Amino acid sequence: MTDLTAHQTATPLGPFTVLVAEDVVYAAGFTDSVEQLARLADAEPGLVAVSDDDHSALAAVRKYFEGDLSAIDEVVTKERPGFAPFRTAARQALRKIPAGTTATYTQLATSAGNPRAIRAAGSACATNPTALFVPCHRVVRTDGTLGGFLYGLDIKQALLDHEAKCA
Repeated sequence: MTDLTAHQTATPLGPFTVLVAEDVVYAAGFTDSVEQLARLADAEPGLVAVSDDDHSALAAVRKYFEGDLSAIDEVVTKERPGFAPFRTAARQALRKIPAGTTATYTQLATSAGNPRAIRAAGSACATNPTALFVPCHRVVRTDGTLGGFLYGLDIKQALLDHEAKCA
């Protein structure tokens, strides 16, 4: 495993933390828990360095909250090795959902190459280690309800509202 460093910034929705190696994000989310993100990145929490320095991924997050929704699109993320090909395809498909719109889990499964893999699409969202940059918050149930989100439905709704307002 690559040596990871945690960086954090404040957002309107609370703290946002990234675990990075150079310019690549291995885990990210609306938490100040390095341990939680280390588990998502399959890293040993005690080996993650913590830095007070800024990071380009955090600058993108701040721009996103200032209304530049595309700022997060260029942030490079890294999947843990060994994930099933469908999960990787689903996460790539997530990055193609435009800000200000949503897709259903069924649509995500289809765009990832397997229309019948609806549960697997949900699992790809539920285990997404790089929230916001891989925008699993843009996926909803077929009936339009939110479904789940690791950082809480209030944050998911706030992200969707922010994108609808700024798109």
